[in-house]
Amino acid sequence: MYVALLVGCLGPLFATPVHAERIKDLASLQGVRNNQLIGYGIVVGLDGTGDQTTQTPFTTQAMGNMLSQMGINLTADQATKLQLKNVAAVMVTANLAPFAKPGQAIDVTVSSIGNAKSLRGGTLLLTQLKGADGQVYGMAQGNVMVGGAGGGAGGASVTVNHLSAGRIPGGATVERSVATALGQGGFVYYELSESDFGTAMNMVEAINKTMGEGTAQAIDGRRIALRAPDSADARVSFLGRVENIQVRAAASQARVVVNPRTGSVVMNQRVSLQPCAVAHGNLSVVVDAGQAGGMGPDVQVNQDNGSLVSVKAGASLADVVKALNSLGANPMDLLAILQAMKAAGALRAELEVI
Repeated sequence: MYVALLVGCLGPLFATPVHAERIKDLASLQGVRNNQLIGYGIVVGLDGTGDQTTQTPFTTQAMGNMLSQMGINLTADQATKLQLKNVAAVMVTANLAPFAKPGQAIDVTVSSIGNAKSLRGGTLLLTQLKGADGQVYGMAQGNVMVGGAGGGAGGASVTVNHLSAGRIPGGATVERSVATALGQGGFVYYELSESDFGTAMNMVEAINKTMGEGTAQAIDGRRIALRAPDSADARVSFLGRVENIQVRAAASQARVVVNPRTGSVVMNQRVSLQPCAVAHGNLSVVVDAGQAGGMGPDVQVNQDNGSLVSVKAGASLADVVKALNSLGANPMDLLAILQAMKAAGALRAELEVI
């Protein structure tokens, strides 16, 4: 298994300066956030692909409770004998967007929690959606859409994806809104997606240049306070202008991200190596300071010993990964070598394993 080096268009990225970005792409307004909703429901109308009720008693219990609310009372013995092949117990989840008001429609995701084979063609019955505080914020109901199930174009092929989960576009109605305050005491606060003192100062300078000196001030490397108008209409207009201001983000810290499960390696900028020597099994990587500035390529694979990679100090890590690929190194080999280089101080970048 070879290591996939994801450096798409890294050459142009390393050679060009950082471009300006909008504030709305770099930061979010404090307090303006989604709220997660969840509910337990029942999907009916399945074509024999529902739960096996002998193994999922909660499906039978839920159906019994629902029928009793509709005036159909079953004895305990009758309830336990229900064979509900067309019914599936599901969890219903949704995101309540900021400023959502009662009556607004939102999308929901329906996921089986039993052993149903498929939710395709089913209908979700009226389900309460609750927040973390236990209050009901929405009601969901509708036909479940399961994507990727069925024949291809012209009936030439059949595509079957994950059938135990689906979505209902606009399947829930907001019943209760969540108060969202735009700032406190005459100030609103922006929070950077990633803490960076340089980006924070660039953002403050850009806002003050556009909106007037003294409008923004940095609290720390992540939060920025803005003096905002008192009236709601003026404040919305003010924030609409601010979020479209162009800011030049500071160069981020050099980082190497490794995913050993997929064999992917991603670098956010050019990462060079310092002198070191690493031996891993029959693989050897030597970064020689004496070769710096010498003739020939920065990375060489020893022709006599195919397990030796000779590297000039200051060479790019991307070239080393390519050389290791040519030797048949797998993702775990690469991860072990990178971790050893990082521990020795030869890899001048943050190493993250996901």
